[in-house]
Amino acid sequence: MTPPPPPLGKTVRSLGSQIVARLTTVAVVLTAMAFPALAQPMSRAEARERADKLSALGAEMFSDPRLSDSGKTACASCHDPAHAFAPANALSVQFGGRDVSEPGLRAVPSLKYLQAVPQFTEHYFESEDEADESIDNGPTGGLTWDGRADSAHAQARIPLLSPFEMGNANPDEVVRHALGAGYGPKLASITGKPLAADSDATFEAILKALEVYQQSWQTFYPYSSKYDAWLAGKADLTPEEERGRELFEDSEKGNCASCHFSVRAHDGTPPQFTDYGMIALAVPRNPAIPANADPAYHDLGLCGPLRTDFADRPDYCGLFRTPTLRNVATRKAFFHNGVFHSLKDAVAFYATRDTDPGRWYPRRADGSVDIYDDLPARYRDNINMDPPFGGKKGDAPRLDDGEIDAIVTFLNTLTDGWKPQ
Repeated sequence: MTPPPPPLGKTVRSLGSQIVARLTTVAVVLTAMAFPALAQPMSRAEARERADKLSALGAEMFSDPRLSDSGKTACASCHDPAHAFAPANALSVQFGGRDVSEPGLRAVPSLKYLQAVPQFTEHYFESEDEADESIDNGPTGGLTWDGRADSAHAQARIPLLSPFEMGNANPDEVVRHALGAGYGPKLASITGKPLAADSDATFEAILKALEVYQQSWQTFYPYSSKYDAWLAGKADLTPEEERGRELFEDSEKGNCASCHFSVRAHDGTPPQFTDYGMIALAVPRNPAIPANADPAYHDLGLCGPLRTDFADRPDYCGLFRTPTLRNVATRKAFFHNGVFHSLKDAVAFYATRDTDPGRWYPRRADGSVDIYDDLPARYRDNINMDPPFGGKKGDAPRLDDGEIDAIVTFLNTLTDGWKPQ
């Protein structure tokens, strides 16, 4: 059944106010950077103009491999605009570094629909408009799989300086590459001072340009999927899509919407298809990740190795951020370690992880299934057992093949760029 149209005027006003607020925030942050031209407060129009300039510069830099040490890797190399700002290939991890041969440790996530991700907190309470504000939802928010970056500004530092991404040894190298690529005059025109002599300010300006570019709603959060059209009363779901939606939201079947919220917020804004939370799913160990050749190595998400401030929190080990499911059907590698390469397998894993573990996990020498093989036994109390997980080996799963197919069909309605036939 098609829902009643949302309060579109209110939705548009809400989204518009978010955009204007972000532009104003950009102005304030830039002023705080102590650039001479920005010493005075800016009007909304001035802030918008400066944000537009920064966004254009960020878009240019985003696709420029000259900012990398190898001269071959750009942000867009792993975050391809033609593939929802995720990898174009099906590799579990991408390669980068000084000679583009260093493998990463995790699957590269999409950069779309990150505009509303809250800053990381250990204790997250829903707003009174959305849920029971008395419930502590635990670790929530932040960018990257372990939530260690609280803004696109902070997140942009990571690939620029990672030895297995863009391979720069320090910010000065990034600045040297940027100035060598001819970005000095553009940076100076925005910030109001020649930057070549101020490496720290130049690096901050580069990060700010990349951040502002990712705040472009037309590019990064357009809400242009068939599902969005359906929510607005401008499209009908097919019977299979509707069946998949119902299974997705049914707490006794797919139960997907418990973490991947699928309804509009009370202010009319579209659903983000994530609760931004941290969860331990115990996906199988991926032998395609070179680091996993060492049996002593484990990617424990929130408690390391890439995040270090919670290394002494065993109750956080194995937890990774719940990503948005928007554009999930365009992906070619799933979960934090890219272990699965089809959306159907990703959904089927939820349904049969515990009832048919031999389908997913390797066998030991004695023939027994090495269930939860990528999470040391001492952390397994952290594993989520909510439906459709749970049950015993041999039990009937909560979703059969037809129901899994229906959910996959529904997930295809979350792809941006839908147009009526």
